[in-house]
Amino acid sequence: MKAVIIPVTPFQQNCSVLWCEETNKAAVVDPGGEIERIEEAIDEQGVDVEKIMLTHGHIDHAGGAADLSEKLGIPIEGPHPDDTFLIEKLHEQGAQFGVEGGKPFTPTRWLDQDDKVTVGNLTFEVRLCPGHTPGHIIFFEPVSRIAFVGDVIFQGSVGRTDFPRGDHATLMNSIREQIWPLGDDVTFVPGHGPASTLGHERESNPFVRETL
Repeated sequence: MKAVIIPVTPFQQNCSVLWCEETNKAAVVDPGGEIERIEEAIDEQGVDVEKIMLTHGHIDHAGGAADLSEKLGIPIEGPHPDDTFLIEKLHEQGAQFGVEGGKPFTPTRWLDQDDKVTVGNLTFEVRLCPGHTPGHIIFFEPVSRIAFVGDVIFQGSVGRTDFPRGDHATLMNSIREQIWPLGDDVTFVPGHGPASTLGHERESNPFVRETL
C-alpha cells in the first residue's frame, strides 16, 4: 500500500489518498474539503479512485464527501450510523466553524465493528472506536501494518471529547480495547498532525496513561 496525505480545511485535517500498488485502485480517506486539491493529488499519482472511506462525521473529515462522491461517481463507506446526526447537520457545522461545503449525504454503506473494506487487493479491518464521536471508526490494514485512526489518537495527544455526544471514558476504552491490540509496530495516520507508531505513543503520550 502507498498513500499521500493532503492537509485540508482551516483545521489542516489529514485527508489521505491510499492505493493498492498491484491494481492501482485507490480510496480517499476523510475528504473534509478543498476537493480540487484532493483531485490534483489523485491526478499526480495517476490512481483509479473507487471509493471514499470516512472515519466520522465532523465537518473537517466529511465536509467534502458528498461533492467528491458526486464528481467522481464513487460510493462512500463509513462511518458508523451513530454519526448520522452529525452528517445530517454538516451544513450547520460548516457555518459554525467556517468550513466551506458540508453537504449532507447518506453513505452508500454504513460500517460497524469487524466489517471489511476492500481497495483493490487491500483489505481494511474496521474497528468501532467511539468517544470523540459516537460512531467513530478506524481502518486497519494488517499486511502493511498501517491504521487510519481519524481523531481517536494523535502523536502526543488524543481526540477531544467536548463535542456533542463525546465522552472521555468511552474514548479511553476505545484506545484500550481497539487501538492497543493492533500492536506497537503499527504506524497510524491521525486526523491531524504527523504520523506515529503505537509503540511510541504507549511510551511517550501523556494522555493515554490511564489506558495502560
